[in-house]
Amino acid sequence: MWDSPRLLNAAADTLFVAAVLIALWFAAQAALRSPWLPVRSLAIAGDVGRLDAASVGARFESPIAGNFFGIDLAEVRRRLEGVPWVRHAAVRREWPDRLVAEVEAHRALARWSDQRLVNTRGELFAAETDATLPTLAGPPGTEGELARRYLVFRELVAPLATEPVQVLLSARGAWQVKLANGVVLELGRDDGRGVLEARLARFVAAYPRAAAQLNRRLDHADLRYPNGFAIRIPELPAAGDANAARKRTLMTRTP
Repeated sequence: MWDSPRLLNAAADTLFVAAVLIALWFAAQAALRSPWLPVRSLAIAGDVGRLDAASVGARFESPIAGNFFGIDLAEVRRRLEGVPWVRHAAVRREWPDRLVAEVEAHRALARWSDQRLVNTRGELFAAETDATLPTLAGPPGTEGELARRYLVFRELVAPLATEPVQVLLSARGAWQVKLANGVVLELGRDDGRGVLEARLARFVAAYPRAAAQLNRRLDHADLRYPNGFAIRIPELPAAGDANAARKRTLMTRTP
């Protein structure tokens, strides 16, 4: 080997490349740890309307190690996503000394039963708001399905000039909807073939006629019947036992 110029040149080239790579590695490590080129600012863009400067500042009370090249962008993103109302953040470097974060905010759809909020994607998040929102409640992990069904139910009852203010899903899979006009609807269980939507659409079509004929305030409707629904009238003219009259339930048949 030592008598072969070709092999000696190849070995020399290999050693030279290795030395350059090692030098570059040490230079990169020195640059990452250098106090030069510090990050001096963090600019936040996107959905910033609900962001509170104090909440953002509190997430960065403890500094993140590293200069412009070495700072951990994933850690910056994680801290930003811990700020109330921030759903997602994407962070990038902007030469020479700034980080830029593009944030996406949660859009609240409803309140969950444990005081958290549900966004329009059916995700739970913790934040405070004074907005008037409907309430959703169900077993853990069902918030996405409840959010989806709420939107469907809201569209179906829109012809009645009302909307759901509460949607409940029991542990046994039974659905209940309370409307803004005070009527509570028992929808029953879902069979996976659109039975809930069909029951609710049938009620919406028949409700104006039934309410006009009875000329009484309704407070409860059981939609679990195959050819109609049962309605409860809280106040009826006293006839016989007044308490029994208040509990009377009438059956309304639909085509």
